[in-house]
Amino acid sequence: MIVAAMQIFSHRRNATKRLFLGAALWVLAVGLLLPTATAFAQAVAADTSGVKIDGTYGFGLPPDVSEHGWQIDRLINILHVFMAILFVGWGIFLVRCLVLYRKKPGHAASYELLKAKPAKYAEIVVMVFEVIVLVGFSMPVWASVKNDLPKDSENPFKVRVIAEQFAWNFHYPGPDGVFGRSAPQFVNGADNPAGIDRSDQAGKDDLVAGELHFPVGEPIICELTSKDVIHSFFLPVMRIKQDTIPGMRIPVWFKAKQSGNYEVACAQLCGNNHYKMKALMVIEPRAKFDEWLKKKSEIIEFKED
Repeated sequence: MIVAAMQIFSHRRNATKRLFLGAALWVLAVGLLLPTATAFAQAVAADTSGVKIDGTYGFGLPPDVSEHGWQIDRLINILHVFMAILFVGWGIFLVRCLVLYRKKPGHAASYELLKAKPAKYAEIVVMVFEVIVLVGFSMPVWASVKNDLPKDSENPFKVRVIAEQFAWNFHYPGPDGVFGRSAPQFVNGADNPAGIDRSDQAGKDDLVAGELHFPVGEPIICELTSKDVIHSFFLPVMRIKQDTIPGMRIPVWFKAKQSGNYEVACAQLCGNNHYKMKALMVIEPRAKFDEWLKKKSEIIEFKED
């Protein structure tokens, strides 16, 4: 739209003044829309359960509370700076062409192909930069987060994440640290959304909650799956995003560097009530987490008795 307006202005008199007027209107529009967009982002990120969410969710990146998050933020910043350079460069070139080659008496179009070396060199520079970003930054981060899972010797804490329209269910192994048997035939709505077999001894203390709790400073492995459609497990402050696929169990891992209350979101349009699909994420010290886990497990065992 902006380019079309600039082209229209360039064919009229006082083209330079009109171009500056168009640029001023664009800056004004951004200035008016930016506060609105920021307020909207804060409203969307606000938790509806009444629990205060730590950190600010406005314009820019959300807080980073993960040990690997700085690598992703660095990659994002590099890409933004590079794209800003390209945007400014191409913008200057576009305005120059619109002003210099605008329609006026005595000008005639040339239909011969141009052979410009600067354009070729610019394309080579862009290609080299993209290879460096991909090989030097993107692939190592991807490998460390997606493939290099913590070993059993590191004693990672595991949580099974079951997505459904429109809720997150978090299956914890209980104080014994062992997951019990689970199968689709045991799924029973809100009472047993994870399909835990309560007759299995290892599953008697297992629990399913609508909140994601885990200890700070320890490796956490989330095994993701879905009961219906494709969802996307999104932890903004942990810099984690992974699709959940029905029939597949996909692991992701992370480690938090500070405690707090944050949000779990769904980053995949999964239906009419997609906007409701969020949950509370609580990062807390190990002692407090163990206390919460034990209390929840006792409630489950009491209901079973």
